[in-house]
Amino acid sequence: MYYIDFLAGVHAQLRPPTYLEIGIRDGKSLALSRARSIGIDPAFAVRRELHCDVSLHRATSDDYFADPQACAHFDGRPSAMSFIDGMHLFEFALRDFINVEKRSEWHSVVVFDDVMPRYVDEAARDRRTVNWTGDVYKVWLALAERRPDLVLVPVHTMPTGLLLVLSLDPANTALASSLAEVLENYGVDDRDVPDAVLGRAGAVEPQALLDSGLFGLLREAREADEPAAAGRERLRDRVEELLPKIQVDWTAAPLPRPGLRAWQPATAPPASLGSRVRQRVSGIVARR
Repeated sequence: MYYIDFLAGVHAQLRPPTYLEIGIRDGKSLALSRARSIGIDPAFAVRRELHCDVSLHRATSDDYFADPQACAHFDGRPSAMSFIDGMHLFEFALRDFINVEKRSEWHSVVVFDDVMPRYVDEAARDRRTVNWTGDVYKVWLALAERRPDLVLVPVHTMPTGLLLVLSLDPANTALASSLAEVLENYGVDDRDVPDAVLGRAGAVEPQALLDSGLFGLLREAREADEPAAAGRERLRDRVEELLPKIQVDWTAAPLPRPGLRAWQPATAPPASLGSRVRQRVSGIVARR
């Protein structure tokens, strides 16, 4: 399943009232939202019709979250669903998660893109291929080690996999307080990509996950304002019961691995939004 189709299924089942996206690009994933939305990207060029009450910010995510008015468009509500697909470097993706978790609830869903490179070259920090994940996969490893309280669900989507992060805790400062140490341990340089990452160890079948009722459980918990302690326990029990049923041994099912194409940076800036796209924009487009 292509990642955008899986995201469409999550939106349909979770029905998030608020949605945050880091890395808008042409608006393909943002166009799925029907919620009050925030989009952040220093160089977006939306070419899709948007169907949500959206506040677009032409800024880096670090600059955006440094603003005391960040997420004001949500009127104090947490982000029910967030999609992190910004700068494809470990340190940026990790800081994005820290900032997003602060503005989430236990029943929120955070989705990382590009956590399962198919080739070592796709995971290079210095982009050299058309399809490029960078070293975002390190976030998967770091969260598994440093935040055992989180529920991590890797999803076998095309082309380069997703990671769901559940059971969020906006009060947890473990990552923020040890950020320098975490970055040093995992490196802001190229490392050997673990075979488990390249082989998508533990990744679940996306349609089976959509059919599992997990996102309906989270929606009902949000709508009922279920207390965090009981809700996290129920969620963890459900995921522990579910995962063995929908995980696939991808070593026995060869992954599509199309040939790599060399990256050639664009010589011209992307086209402007233009009159073809009609969208209702709330707030201000921050130019930084």
